[in-house]
Amino acid sequence: MVAALDIVRKVALDAYFHFAEDDGWAMASHVALSILLALFPFLIFGTALAGFLGADQFAETAVHIIFDTWPAAIAAPLAAQVQQVLTIPRGGLLTISVLAAAYFASNGVEAIRISLNRAYRVSETRWWYVTRLLSLFYVIIAVTIFTVISIVLVAVPVALSFAETRFPLLKGFLETVSNLGLYGTIIVLAVGLAAAHLWLPAGRRRIWDVLPGIVLTLLFWIIGAAIFAYYLATFANYAATYAGLASVMIVLVFLYMVGVIFMLGAEVNAALMKYRIRHIIKAGIHNGSLREALDAEEAADI
Repeated sequence: MVAALDIVRKVALDAYFHFAEDDGWAMASHVALSILLALFPFLIFGTALAGFLGADQFAETAVHIIFDTWPAAIAAPLAAQVQQVLTIPRGGLLTISVLAAAYFASNGVEAIRISLNRAYRVSETRWWYVTRLLSLFYVIIAVTIFTVISIVLVAVPVALSFAETRFPLLKGFLETVSNLGLYGTIIVLAVGLAAAHLWLPAGRRRIWDVLPGIVLTLLFWIIGAAIFAYYLATFANYAATYAGLASVMIVLVFLYMVGVIFMLGAEVNAALMKYRIRHIIKAGIHNGSLREALDAEEAADI
Protein backbone atom coordinates (compact mmCIF):
# COMPACT_ATOMS: atom_id res chain seq x y z
CA MET A 1 0.00 0.00 0.00
CA VAL A 2 2.80 2.39 0.94
CA ALA A 3 4.68 1.51 -2.25
CA ALA A 4 1.58 2.17 -4.36
CA LEU A 5 1.04 5.56 -2.71
CA ASP A 6 4.71 6.39 -3.31
CA ILE A 7 4.30 5.58 -7.02
CA VAL A 8 1.17 7.75 -7.22
CA ARG A 9 3.02 10.61 -5.51
CA LYS A 10 6.03 10.35 -7.85
CA VAL A 11 3.85 10.17 -10.97
CA ALA A 12 1.65 13.08 -9.87
CA LEU A 13 4.64 15.31 -9.01
CA ASP A 14 6.45 14.41 -12.24
CA ALA A 15 3.34 15.15 -14.31
CA TYR A 16 2.58 18.46 -12.62
CA PHE A 17 6.12 19.85 -12.54
CA HIS A 18 6.77 18.95 -16.18
CA PHE A 19 3.44 20.59 -17.10
CA ALA A 20 4.36 23.75 -15.17
CA GLU A 21 7.97 23.94 -16.36
CA ASP A 22 7.18 23.26 -20.03
CA ASP A 23 4.73 26.18 -20.46
CA GLY A 24 1.69 24.00 -19.80
CA TRP A 25 -0.45 26.89 -18.55
CA ALA A 26 0.29 28.91 -21.69
CA MET A 27 -0.33 25.90 -23.93
CA ALA A 28 -3.70 25.30 -22.24
CA SER A 29 -4.77 28.86 -23.08
CA HIS A 30 -3.57 28.29 -26.67
CA VAL A 31 -5.68 25.12 -26.86
CA ALA A 32 -8.73 26.89 -25.38
CA LEU A 33 -8.61 29.81 -27.80
CA SER A 34 -7.83 27.58 -30.79
CA ILE A 35 -10.76 25.28 -30.03
CA LEU A 36 -13.13 28.23 -29.67
CA LEU A 37 -11.89 29.71 -32.96
CA ALA A 38 -12.12 26.30 -34.67
CA LEU A 39 -15.60 25.46 -33.37
CA PHE A 40 -17.66 27.56 -35.78
CA PRO A 41 -15.54 26.72 -38.88
CA PHE A 42 -15.79 23.02 -37.99
CA LEU A 43 -19.57 23.17 -37.75
CA ILE A 44 -19.87 25.26 -40.93
CA PHE A 45 -17.73 22.79 -42.89
CA GLY A 46 -19.56 19.85 -41.31
CA THR A 47 -22.96 21.26 -42.20
CA ALA A 48 -21.88 21.78 -45.82
CA LEU A 49 -20.43 18.26 -46.11
CA ALA A 50 -23.41 16.66 -44.36
CA GLY A 51 -25.82 18.56 -46.60
CA PHE A 52 -23.90 17.26 -49.62
CA LEU A 53 -24.33 13.72 -48.25
CA GLY A 54 -28.01 14.26 -47.50
CA ALA A 55 -27.74 14.36 -43.69
CA ASP A 56 -29.79 17.45 -42.89
CA GLN A 57 -29.82 16.77 -39.13
CA PHE A 58 -26.05 17.26 -38.79
CA ALA A 59 -26.24 20.68 -37.11
CA GLU A 60 -28.64 19.54 -34.40
CA THR A 61 -26.70 16.32 -33.79
CA ALA A 62 -23.34 18.10 -33.61
CA VAL A 63 -24.69 20.69 -31.18
CA HIS A 64 -25.98 17.92 -28.91
CA ILE A 65 -22.75 15.89 -29.05
CA ILE A 66 -20.56 18.92 -28.36
CA PHE A 67 -22.65 20.74 -25.77
CA ASP A 68 -24.66 18.05 -23.93
CA THR A 69 -21.78 17.39 -21.54
CA TRP A 70 -21.21 21.12 -20.84
CA PRO A 71 -22.90 22.90 -17.92
CA ALA A 72 -26.16 24.46 -19.12
CA ALA A 73 -25.10 27.98 -18.11
CA ILE A 74 -22.11 27.72 -20.47
CA ALA A 75 -23.61 25.71 -23.31
CA ALA A 76 -26.98 27.45 -23.75
CA PRO A 77 -25.77 30.88 -25.03
CA LEU A 78 -23.15 29.37 -27.35
CA ALA A 79 -25.47 26.64 -28.66
CA ALA A 80 -28.05 29.28 -29.58
CA GLN A 81 -25.43 31.24 -31.52
CA VAL A 82 -24.23 28.07 -33.25
CA GLN A 83 -27.76 27.17 -34.36
CA GLN A 84 -28.21 30.69 -35.72
CA VAL A 85 -24.94 30.57 -37.67
CA LEU A 86 -25.67 27.14 -39.16
CA THR A 87 -29.03 28.19 -40.56
CA ILE A 88 -27.35 30.66 -42.95
CA PRO A 89 -27.12 29.17 -46.50
CA ARG A 90 -23.55 29.04 -47.85
CA GLY A 91 -23.74 27.40 -51.25
CA GLY A 92 -21.94 24.25 -52.34
CA LEU A 93 -19.34 22.11 -50.65
CA LEU A 94 -16.37 23.47 -52.58
CA THR A 95 -16.96 27.19 -52.10
CA ILE A 96 -14.01 29.23 -50.84
CA SER A 97 -15.69 30.00 -47.50
CA VAL A 98 -16.36 26.31 -46.78
CA LEU A 99 -12.80 25.29 -47.73
CA ALA A 100 -11.46 28.09 -45.53
CA ALA A 101 -13.68 26.83 -42.71
CA ALA A 102 -12.12 23.36 -43.04
CA TYR A 103 -8.62 24.88 -42.84
CA PHE A 104 -9.41 26.99 -39.78
CA ALA A 105 -11.11 24.01 -38.12
CA SER A 106 -7.85 22.09 -38.49
CA ASN A 107 -6.10 24.78 -36.41
CA GLY A 108 -7.86 23.36 -33.36
CA VAL A 109 -6.46 19.91 -34.13
CA GLU A 110 -2.99 21.41 -34.62
CA ALA A 111 -3.17 23.10 -31.20
CA ILE A 112 -4.09 19.78 -29.58
CA ARG A 113 -1.26 18.00 -31.43
CA ILE A 114 1.35 20.53 -30.29
CA SER A 115 0.14 20.39 -26.68
CA LEU A 116 0.26 16.58 -26.72
CA ASN A 117 3.80 16.63 -28.11
CA ARG A 118 4.77 18.83 -25.15
CA ALA A 119 2.99 16.61 -22.66
CA TYR A 120 4.44 13.35 -24.02
CA ARG A 121 7.89 15.00 -24.22
CA VAL A 122 8.46 14.17 -27.87
CA SER A 123 9.72 16.23 -30.79
CA GLU A 124 7.75 16.40 -34.02
CA THR A 125 9.53 14.52 -36.81
CA ARG A 126 6.91 14.89 -39.55
CA TRP A 127 6.95 17.70 -42.10
CA TRP A 128 4.60 20.61 -41.41
CA TYR A 129 2.48 19.90 -44.47
CA VAL A 130 2.06 16.26 -43.39
CA THR A 131 0.76 17.27 -39.96
CA ARG A 132 -1.55 19.87 -41.54
CA LEU A 133 -2.97 17.32 -43.97
CA LEU A 134 -3.45 14.87 -41.11
CA SER A 135 -5.30 17.55 -39.14
CA LEU A 136 -7.59 18.19 -42.11
CA PHE A 137 -8.11 14.44 -42.41
CA TYR A 138 -9.12 14.22 -38.74
CA VAL A 139 -11.58 17.09 -39.24
CA ILE A 140 -13.18 15.21 -42.15
CA ILE A 141 -13.28 11.99 -40.09
CA ALA A 142 -14.97 13.81 -37.20
CA VAL A 143 -17.53 15.36 -39.56
CA THR A 144 -18.18 11.96 -41.12
CA ILE A 145 -18.74 10.37 -37.70
CA PHE A 146 -21.14 13.15 -36.70
CA THR A 147 -22.94 12.72 -40.03
CA VAL A 148 -23.35 8.97 -39.53
CA ILE A 149 -24.64 9.57 -36.00
CA SER A 150 -27.15 12.14 -37.28
CA ILE A 151 -28.44 9.65 -39.87
CA VAL A 152 -28.68 6.91 -37.24
CA LEU A 153 -30.57 9.20 -34.86
CA VAL A 154 -33.15 9.82 -37.57
CA ALA A 155 -33.47 6.11 -38.40
CA VAL A 156 -33.52 4.80 -34.82
CA PRO A 157 -36.94 6.24 -33.79
CA VAL A 158 -38.53 4.69 -36.88
CA ALA A 159 -36.92 1.34 -36.11
CA LEU A 160 -37.96 1.57 -32.45
CA SER A 161 -41.56 2.35 -33.40
CA PHE A 162 -41.65 -0.66 -35.72
CA ALA A 163 -40.06 -2.90 -33.09
CA GLU A 164 -42.50 -1.78 -30.39
CA THR A 165 -45.49 -2.81 -32.52
CA ARG A 166 -43.98 -6.16 -33.51
CA PHE A 167 -42.16 -6.97 -30.25
CA PRO A 168 -44.14 -5.43 -27.34
CA LEU A 169 -42.18 -7.41 -24.76
CA LEU A 170 -39.11 -5.36 -25.66
CA LYS A 171 -40.82 -2.02 -24.97
CA GLY A 172 -38.96 -1.36 -21.72
CA PHE A 173 -35.60 -2.21 -23.25
CA LEU A 174 -36.26 -0.08 -26.33
CA GLU A 175 -37.23 2.90 -24.18
CA THR A 176 -33.91 2.55 -22.39
CA VAL A 177 -32.06 2.42 -25.71
CA SER A 178 -33.83 5.54 -26.95
CA ASN A 179 -32.64 7.47 -23.88
CA LEU A 180 -28.94 6.73 -24.29
CA GLY A 181 -28.12 10.12 -25.79
CA LEU A 182 -25.85 11.32 -22.97
CA TYR A 183 -24.07 7.97 -22.73
CA GLY A 184 -23.54 8.03 -26.48
CA THR A 185 -21.99 11.48 -26.17
CA ILE A 186 -19.60 10.24 -23.48
CA ILE A 187 -18.64 7.24 -25.64
CA VAL A 188 -17.91 9.50 -28.62
CA LEU A 189 -15.86 11.74 -26.32
CA ALA A 190 -13.86 8.80 -24.95
CA VAL A 191 -13.15 7.43 -28.44
CA GLY A 192 -12.08 10.90 -29.58
CA LEU A 193 -9.71 11.21 -26.62
CA ALA A 194 -8.20 7.80 -27.36
CA ALA A 195 -7.67 8.71 -31.02
CA ALA A 196 -6.05 12.03 -30.05
CA HIS A 197 -3.62 10.44 -27.58
CA LEU A 198 -2.72 7.55 -29.88
CA TRP A 199 -2.31 9.25 -33.25
CA LEU A 200 -1.98 13.02 -32.96
CA PRO A 201 1.40 13.40 -31.23
CA ALA A 202 4.67 12.09 -32.63
CA GLY A 203 5.84 8.63 -31.64
CA ARG A 204 3.90 5.49 -30.86
CA ARG A 205 1.83 4.55 -27.84
CA ARG A 206 -0.35 1.58 -26.98
CA ILE A 207 -3.91 1.89 -25.77
CA TRP A 208 -2.80 0.72 -22.30
CA ASP A 209 -0.25 3.55 -22.21
CA VAL A 210 -2.89 6.24 -22.73
CA LEU A 211 -5.86 4.71 -20.90
CA PRO A 212 -5.01 6.06 -17.40
CA GLY A 213 -4.85 9.65 -18.66
CA ILE A 214 -8.10 9.27 -20.60
CA VAL A 215 -9.95 7.95 -17.54
CA LEU A 216 -8.54 10.74 -15.34
CA THR A 217 -9.39 13.34 -17.98
CA LEU A 218 -13.03 12.24 -18.23
CA LEU A 219 -13.35 12.02 -14.44
CA PHE A 220 -11.89 15.47 -13.77
CA TRP A 221 -13.81 17.01 -16.67
CA ILE A 222 -17.04 15.89 -14.98
CA ILE A 223 -15.88 17.17 -11.57
CA GLY A 224 -14.54 20.41 -13.05
CA ALA A 225 -17.72 21.08 -15.02
CA ALA A 226 -19.84 20.58 -11.89
CA ILE A 227 -17.64 22.90 -9.81
CA PHE A 228 -17.53 25.55 -12.54
CA ALA A 229 -21.32 25.44 -12.95
CA TYR A 230 -21.72 25.86 -9.17
CA TYR A 231 -19.24 28.76 -9.24
CA LEU A 232 -21.18 30.50 -12.02
CA ALA A 233 -24.48 30.04 -10.21
CA THR A 234 -23.19 31.14 -6.80
CA PHE A 235 -20.28 33.58 -6.99
CA ALA A 236 -19.45 34.74 -10.50
CA ASN A 237 -20.88 37.88 -12.07
CA TYR A 238 -19.27 37.97 -15.49
CA ALA A 239 -22.00 40.18 -16.93
CA ALA A 240 -21.04 43.03 -14.60
CA THR A 241 -17.35 42.67 -15.48
CA TYR A 242 -17.39 41.90 -19.21
CA ALA A 243 -20.84 43.21 -20.28
CA GLY A 244 -21.66 41.85 -23.75
CA LEU A 245 -18.52 39.68 -23.80
CA ALA A 246 -19.60 37.75 -20.70
CA SER A 247 -20.71 34.59 -22.55
CA VAL A 248 -17.48 34.50 -24.58
CA MET A 249 -15.34 34.91 -21.45
CA ILE A 250 -17.27 32.17 -19.64
CA VAL A 251 -16.68 29.77 -22.54
CA LEU A 252 -12.97 30.71 -22.72
CA VAL A 253 -12.44 30.14 -18.99
CA PHE A 254 -14.29 26.83 -19.20
CA LEU A 255 -12.26 25.69 -22.23
CA TYR A 256 -9.07 26.77 -20.44
CA MET A 257 -9.99 24.47 -17.55
CA VAL A 258 -10.77 21.69 -20.05
CA GLY A 259 -7.39 22.25 -21.74
CA VAL A 260 -5.46 22.11 -18.45
CA ILE A 261 -7.12 18.83 -17.45
CA PHE A 262 -6.58 17.38 -20.93
CA MET A 263 -2.86 18.18 -20.89
CA LEU A 264 -2.41 16.92 -17.33
CA GLY A 265 -3.99 13.62 -18.40
CA ALA A 266 -1.33 13.28 -21.10
CA GLU A 267 1.36 14.29 -18.58
CA VAL A 268 0.21 11.48 -16.27
CA ASN A 269 0.50 9.00 -19.14
CA ALA A 270 4.01 10.23 -19.94
CA ALA A 271 5.05 10.05 -16.28
CA LEU A 272 3.70 6.50 -15.95
CA MET A 273 5.55 5.42 -19.11
CA LYS A 274 8.73 7.03 -17.78
CA TYR A 275 8.38 5.36 -14.38
CA ARG A 276 7.64 1.97 -15.98
CA ILE A 277 10.70 2.15 -18.24
CA ARG A 278 12.99 3.25 -15.40
CA HIS A 279 11.72 0.31 -13.36
CA ILE A 280 12.72 -1.96 -16.26
CA ILE A 281 16.17 -0.30 -16.32
CA LYS A 282 16.74 -0.99 -12.62
CA ALA A 283 15.57 -4.58 -13.02
CA GLY A 284 17.85 -5.05 -16.05
CA ILE A 285 20.92 -3.68 -14.26
CA HIS A 286 20.14 -5.76 -11.18
CA ASN A 287 19.87 -8.89 -13.34
CA GLY A 288 23.05 -8.05 -15.24
CA SER A 289 21.33 -7.38 -18.57
CA LEU A 290 23.18 -4.14 -19.30
CA ARG A 291 22.31 -4.01 -23.01
CA GLU A 292 18.57 -4.21 -22.33
CA ALA A 293 18.92 -1.63 -19.58
CA LEU A 294 20.69 0.81 -21.89
CA ASP A 295 18.05 0.30 -24.59
CA ALA A 296 15.33 0.96 -22.06
CA GLU A 297 17.15 4.05 -20.76
CA GLU A 298 17.31 5.44 -24.30
CA ALA A 299 13.57 4.82 -24.71
CA ALA A 300 12.92 6.52 -21.35
CA ASP A 301 14.43 9.80 -22.52
CA ILE A 302 11.03 11.46 -23.12
